[in-house]
Amino acid sequence: MDKRVKEAYEYIASKISSKPKVALILGSGLGFLANEVKNATHISYKDIPSFPYSTAPGHEGKVIFGELFGKEVVVLNGRFHIYEGWNPSDIKVVIHTLKLLGMERMLITNAAGAINTSYKPGDIVLVKDVINLMFRNPLRGPNDDDDIGPRFPDMLGVFDRTWMEKIKSVFPDMNEGVYLAVTGPTYETPAEIRGFRKLGADLVGMSTVPEVIACAHAGIKVLVFSCATNMAAGILDQPLSHEEVVEVANKVKERFTEVVKKALEVLE
Repeated sequence: MDKRVKEAYEYIASKISSKPKVALILGSGLGFLANEVKNATHISYKDIPSFPYSTAPGHEGKVIFGELFGKEVVVLNGRFHIYEGWNPSDIKVVIHTLKLLGMERMLITNAAGAINTSYKPGDIVLVKDVINLMFRNPLRGPNDDDDIGPRFPDMLGVFDRTWMEKIKSVFPDMNEGVYLAVTGPTYETPAEIRGFRKLGADLVGMSTVPEVIACAHAGIKVLVFSCATNMAAGILDQPLSHEEVVEVANKVKERFTEVVKKALEVLE
């Protein structure tokens, strides 16, 4: 087992009394859901040995254990981006640590640029597949976690299709789309967006895919929601900014809360 995973696991396990089976990752501007966690135990990323920590605006940087909308959960309030300087294997450490703590499912959220012109800022999209244009993989290197997952994990089964079907039954008008990941931190060029559209991408962002890959390795089923906070480069004649991303995410608080609440309620 990776020494980093063992150290992080032992520290967190010493601080908690229960091991939830469901985890949530809160993306840019979506950390407000952390305030809804009841009977919460807060642990700063920086206090956990061998754990990465958040430096991006809008990412508080805490792991929170408690109850959210009636479900025992662990919430990652803030994520870890490659553009911050983290190695993809650092993200694998986080996912594998949560696996040892008992996690079986992960609900991942992110803020993304809309490539699909039928979307509008503020739309919440159910991600049905991903494209990795980061050209980096968190599983690269020795498979020192082969007790957690295989050398060559299959990506076909990582999305929890049953969970997704339940979401669609509750929100039949919710858009589904393909999320494409780049490293950032620069926003994409209009030419890149035109190319991504030809690849079949509906959304573009700078996260999520490393977590999905690490979950596939660990046998964790995922559900991904993207908040389309802006139209991607070149679609509208205006510059892109992180302030806009956070502002739009804040405007959809009620809708996003409703979606996450239902997602947890339908989960058996």
